Amino acid sequence: MAKKEQPKIERSVINFLEDVRTNNNREWFHEHKARYQQELHQVENFAEALLQKMNEHDVIETPSGKHSLYRIYRDTRFSNDKTPYKTHFSGSFKRATKARRGGYYFQIEKGNSFLGGGFWGPVPEDLKLIRDDIAFDDGPLRKIITSKSFVTMFGALEGEQLKTAPKGFPNDHPAIDLLRYKQFLLRRWFTDEEVLSPGFLEEANKTFKAMRPFFDYMSEVLSSDGNGV
Repeated sequence: MAKKEQPKIERSVINFLEDVRTNNNREWFHEHKARYQQELHQVENFAEALLQKMNEHDVIETPSGKHSLYRIYRDTRFSNDKTPYKTHFSGSFKRATKARRGGYYFQIEKGNSFLGGGFWGPVPEDLKLIRDDIAFDDGPLRKIITSKSFVTMFGALEGEQLKTAPKGFPNDHPAIDLLRYKQFLLRRWFTDEEVLSPGFLEEANKTFKAMRPFFDYMSEVLSSDGNGV
């Protein structure tokens, strides 16, 4: 029996998104709605295949690839940019139960495709737990983010940072570089050719799987009461 081909991102997806960038208005989009549906369906199939692979090494709450995708319609209410459509397809996968923290994100866009994950906007209570753990012993987190596998895959920990020490922590704390983070994000960029290659599905799954040591650390910190319980 011939091996079933895995879903992949075809060049038509990138071409459509570039056409949206050039013709970002409702009239054009309405005229090309069928083409949009066709490319969206292709991305949904890719996301579904990725979800199935991820559930082999994690437990994902997102019910389907289709449900993972964000709308292409922009919310322009509070933006100076009034163009109605995004120029990318994107989506996210949510890990199941409160014991599994962290989320996965993917974005497909010409020259701007990446896979990401982490903690975009930790609530104050979570941020305090993270900072308290780092202040007590920054070794476990630092070991993860300086490991060869992490640096090779993601480069460095990303996220918005305070310019000074957070309240309650001294400026000369040995872990001040980590304590200043307000977000904790991982990201891996991909070229257009990498996104369009037959191996992108496997590489995407491999990238998300590589986030697990970081997620496992954060999950343990955020599921405790700050006293290790």
